[in-house]
Amino acid sequence: MAYLNKEFKFDREENYDAFIKQLALNEESAGKYLSFKPNLTLTKNGDEYTMKISAGDFKKDVTFKVGVPFQESLSNGLTPTSTVTANGDTFTQVQDFGDKGSLTFIREFTPNSLKVTIKSSKWDGVAYRYYVAA
Repeated sequence: MAYLNKEFKFDREENYDAFIKQLALNEESAGKYLSFKPNLTLTKNGDEYTMKISAGDFKKDVTFKVGVPFQESLSNGLTPTSTVTANGDTFTQVQDFGDKGSLTFIREFTPNSLKVTIKSSKWDGVAYRYYVAA
C-alpha cells in the first residue's frame, strides 16, 4: 500500500467528455465537470479510509469503511448511497441514485499511478482518468 498518503495529480483522460454528455447535464454543469482536474490522496486510519479530493479552492473528503454503505453529498446537491469495496490495490465505488441509475468508479492504485475507470448503468461506454504520483 505504498500509494497511501501519496498525492496523485490529474494527468489525462479518455472518453470522459462522452461520459459527461450521457449524464444529460445543462451546459454550465457539464462544463464544470469537464474542467474539473482534481488531485486525489487516499489515507487510512484504522478500518476507515479517506479520499481527499482537491482542485484549486475545491476540497472534499470522502470517508468510508470498505463494504459499508454511506450517504455521499455531491456538489450538485444529490446524495447517492455509496459503497466502496476493495480487492488488493483496487477500490470500486458504486454510487446508487435509485431509479436514476448508478455510477461506478474503479480506482486502481500503484505506487506511482492511479487509473480511474468510470461506468454508468445508463451508458454502454467507459471513461478513464489517469493520475501520476506527485
